[in-house]
Amino acid sequence: MIDKTMTFSVHDDRESEMKEILATVYEALREKGYNPINQLVGYILSEDPTYITTHNNARSLIRHIDRDELLQMLVKSYLAG
Repeated sequence: MIDKTMTFSVHDDRESEMKEILATVYEALREKGYNPINQLVGYILSEDPTYITTHNNARSLIRHIDRDELLQMLVKSYLAG
């Protein structure tokens, strides 16, 4: 029997999921010959999904990320690194 309190963080799981989605979308954009950074910035600024290719289901995947959550994660990551 474990007598210590375990912590559970949905936030950490969500952040990992967002990173995985971003990596997949980045790779799909790169494979199709786009500049992934420019395309992702265009998507983040406009929330227009046409900035993201449908290759490897990237457009559908990026829509699973809330834009505000994504911006928070990016700023946090930038300041931490």
